[in-house]
Amino acid sequence: MVTYRNPNTVRKPGAHYSQAAEVRPGARYLYIAGQTGRLPDDTIRVGIDAQAEQALHNLKAVLEDAGMGLEDLVDTTAYLVNPDHTAALKRAQETVLGDIKPPNTVVCVARLAHPEYLIEIHAVAAKEP
Repeated sequence: MVTYRNPNTVRKPGAHYSQAAEVRPGARYLYIAGQTGRLPDDTIRVGIDAQAEQALHNLKAVLEDAGMGLEDLVDTTAYLVNPDHTAALKRAQETVLGDIKPPNTVVCVARLAHPEYLIEIHAVAAKEP
């Protein structure tokens, strides 16, 4: 079980994340490659809102394949090609993650591996045996 931490001695998160995640010893870890707005049929969703939601749905599918769920997320990193897309990321997180708020770092980059990608989300999850 992952425990999210937001100490009163640190600024309250301004977006959809927690300051830290604690995992007890003996947990099984899953390192998830960057997920994008690409559908299983190889179609790339159009627009940042659609791509952000799809990236999170892809992340959820990878977790489920490993017998885990969104509640097992320990850390996420979102790469955006436009700093103005942070609001869309937050909306997608609220929609897909709900009350689950793993630590999240947002990095703005010049471009991602495919010119149509607007977002890519990397994650780490952990689950107790």
